[in-house]
Amino acid sequence: MLTGRESLSRLIGKRRRFLPNLQSILSLPIRSSLNLLSDKNGGLTETESSKGKVEISSSDLVTCPVCGSKVRGEDYTINSHLDRCLSRRTNRKLTQRTLLELNFGCSQSKLQISSDESEQLLSSDLSKNCSDYEENVTRCFSKIDPREEKSHDQGRQFPHTESVKQIDVAGSAENQISDGRANTMVDFSALSTDNEESRNHMDGTADSISGMAIDTFIVGRKFSDEKEVNLGANISLLRDPDNIKDSNAIKVLSASSACCKVLGYLPLELAQYLSPLIEKYCLSFEGYVISVPKRSLDAVPIQIVCQNSIFNGKKGCDEFEALHLWQKALQVVEFAKNRPPNTTKYQQNFCLLLKEVLTSSPHLFTKDKKKFIESFTSLSEDSQRLFVRLYTRKGPWFRLSTIMYPEICNPQQAVKELSATGYLYLFEDTTKLHDDEMKDLLSLLTVSELRDILCTLRKKCNQGSRKQNLIASLLSCYKGGSCPVLQRLILERTEICIRTSPEAESLFWRAERLFFLNGEQDLSAFLLVDLGIVKYPTYNCIILEQIFSNESDLLAYEEAIEVAQVIDQSLDENNFELVLRCIMIADSRISCCPEKLIDSTSPDLMAIFRSCFSASWVYSKVILLGISFLECERRYKDAIHLLRRLLDCFTCDTRRGYWTVRLAVDLEHIGCPNESLSVAEAGLLDPWVRAGSRMALQRRVLRLAKPPRRWKTPSFSVSLKRKIVEVHIQGRPLNCEAGRKSRFYGEDGEQCGVEQLALQYYAREGGWQGVHTESGIWMTIFGLLMWDILLSDVPNVFRTRFQTAPLDMETDHFYLARKSLIEPQLQKIHDGLAEEILITSWELHMGTACRGVNWDQHSLSDLRAAVSCIRGPCLASLCRHLAQDYSSWSSGMPDLLLWRFHGDYKGEAKLVEVKGPRDQLSEQQRAWLLLLMDCGFNAEVCKVSTTGTSP
Repeated sequence: MLTGRESLSRLIGKRRRFLPNLQSILSLPIRSSLNLLSDKNGGLTETESSKGKVEISSSDLVTCPVCGSKVRGEDYTINSHLDRCLSRRTNRKLTQRTLLELNFGCSQSKLQISSDESEQLLSSDLSKNCSDYEENVTRCFSKIDPREEKSHDQGRQFPHTESVKQIDVAGSAENQISDGRANTMVDFSALSTDNEESRNHMDGTADSISGMAIDTFIVGRKFSDEKEVNLGANISLLRDPDNIKDSNAIKVLSASSACCKVLGYLPLELAQYLSPLIEKYCLSFEGYVISVPKRSLDAVPIQIVCQNSIFNGKKGCDEFEALHLWQKALQVVEFAKNRPPNTTKYQQNFCLLLKEVLTSSPHLFTKDKKKFIESFTSLSEDSQRLFVRLYTRKGPWFRLSTIMYPEICNPQQAVKELSATGYLYLFEDTTKLHDDEMKDLLSLLTVSELRDILCTLRKKCNQGSRKQNLIASLLSCYKGGSCPVLQRLILERTEICIRTSPEAESLFWRAERLFFLNGEQDLSAFLLVDLGIVKYPTYNCIILEQIFSNESDLLAYEEAIEVAQVIDQSLDENNFELVLRCIMIADSRISCCPEKLIDSTSPDLMAIFRSCFSASWVYSKVILLGISFLECERRYKDAIHLLRRLLDCFTCDTRRGYWTVRLAVDLEHIGCPNESLSVAEAGLLDPWVRAGSRMALQRRVLRLAKPPRRWKTPSFSVSLKRKIVEVHIQGRPLNCEAGRKSRFYGEDGEQCGVEQLALQYYAREGGWQGVHTESGIWMTIFGLLMWDILLSDVPNVFRTRFQTAPLDMETDHFYLARKSLIEPQLQKIHDGLAEEILITSWELHMGTACRGVNWDQHSLSDLRAAVSCIRGPCLASLCRHLAQDYSSWSSGMPDLLLWRFHGDYKGEAKLVEVKGPRDQLSEQQRAWLLLLMDCGFNAEVCKVSTTGTSP
């Protein structure tokens, strides 16, 4: 795989079907200083920049006449933006429909506001007027069990804030994205007074709870004994502590029946607060049915009334705790008024995601776009459900006649409403379609229907032809113009076809991207949390600055991702001309906005980790992939040009080391050793050239810097020429083929790799125990030892509920922002407390996702043995290097970690890099071994050779 391809694919995520800027990418002239394309005669084509020097104007922002957004005044920017606004009729592939089947319901969040009067605010207030922002108001997340809330409320506080309090919020619409994801800032001065009644409830005494009525629902009707309910029927509540799925479950019984049949259950969110009131404080509730649903299994609206006071003659009851639980119950009830249980699970989650994005990033949407997204919640229930169903399916086209979902009563009416509001596009006439759209429509037909059309057109049709061959035959006729009636023939068989509109696709893709802030996560993240497969850590989100300052920056970022997707697809399709065009586009774009690149050279390191959300950063990854492609094509001069462009534009980037190494290598390829030496020497003066890249440049300097080029031996030569201990062992090979991983017969006769063979050797010769883990065990140890520091309160590094590490973890900002926390922790490790810290962290956070921590691969006993055998100063030094430069040192560590005990409490550790018969140490591995030796570790290389060959 080309260097940079995997990283770019992760950035893109799931490929979009609708690319608003595709036409401009394919057709508009390129202002690049590099011309990679050739004409039909093999000569270089003339680009706009090759005609003369093109100057980038710094004109003011102008208003787009289509969408009303502000864009930069350059001609190219205006043209590409207009193409995006005017383009229509495409779709993209999203996640599988299984995501629709599960609920990602309410969870608690924490809210921080700078106010001494804030403790009585209800979460229900947040669901209506959370559109404005204040700089001194921040929100944080925390999934909290009701039994732990009291103690947790006294937890961590934000730095650099005054008079800050934490309030547990149970239910704002903006706040409830099922996983507890909260917004950034909320202006509480804008809250309405519609919920004053709820506030009065919270201010009451314990005695005032008696006789108080609350409205809720009966859910879980499929588990009921009585399928039919009557309006006004009396009900009562009964605890169900033996319920397997929920120990807080509360049954709803029919009081009208002599045998008290079960009608269902109270909602889980409400039951978790009412169950301790019923159990511990002996409260009893009765009520009646206030409405009968159309379908027997739908949630039934009820009203329940508390029949007695909290104390009810009992002594020793905690009135404060009881009132707290009652207040939480009222908050859940208030929130449920806007989210009735009959709302389908996927529908509710989709609405909450949209509302969260609009609340946290309203400045990134024009008024029309915000109005369009907000209009989704005003659609009928059927329309909302149908759209989400279609949005998350493969598509892009669907036959209306085949759309049948049990929760959608009238799909035909829903289609009409969605079409009228611009959410769906219908194919119901013979309007001219694009070739890609025609291909997608033909895919809806069965093989027999395709053969029938071919017979109607009197085209040759083999009986055994595959579906794709039949489609190709019809497409060739359509493109050639010999089959103008094809659309009518398709429509006669499919009838009306529908698909989501490009506008809806584009806006909801943007919302999803803003919600997760990456391309690797999508709606399946909710699914993993709901199933308990992934548990995200608890941390505070302190957001003082926005990722995207304005819509123009976001649009540029989205366009850059489109270019990345086009080059990725072009490589799959072997469309090398389009690959070269994308490289030229990326080259031109990083030169268009030099003011954006200056920020990365500022002393403010926070700007560096935010730069990964800039268009320039995305284009740099496109160029890096292009450099790898050009090197494979032996176009070294073009690669050299691009490498120099990257080094000139990105002056504060840890990737500069790799770029410098490649530049020096490519210069040697074209026969310029003197220039290669100069580049390597300059790279060694660059503070951003580190680890393996630095060692590669040092070795290159030593090789090239000989008389008469250089007469003085570099000062680092002594350190570089240090001998690394080598151990040679022999094994009986299973295969000796070049390009394949070496396999051997182990001591027990079983097949194994070189690492397992080395483990057997060390166990036999020195009584060593150990694991083959490479960097894995060290990343796990680092994550557990530094857990609280990784999740500490640092502004702007935690922005979503689905993070496993802070955004700045792989930047210099990580260490500098937490130095006051890291150094005391390293001192504890130095003093021999690492094992204690490790055990505590393991017991507290077992199973919680965290960057680098692998709970399944390493047992606690192995981790304890490794930590106890490694001396404190060695481990502290290693952790310091990872904290200071995680991106450079998180890979390339030795294959084996070995340990052995001398008595009960003393032991020693050894790190071994294993190399097979045809393997050589990489520069990164060599850098790690020398670093470990400097830290005091016992490190060596184990070379495995085949039996009968000399070492």
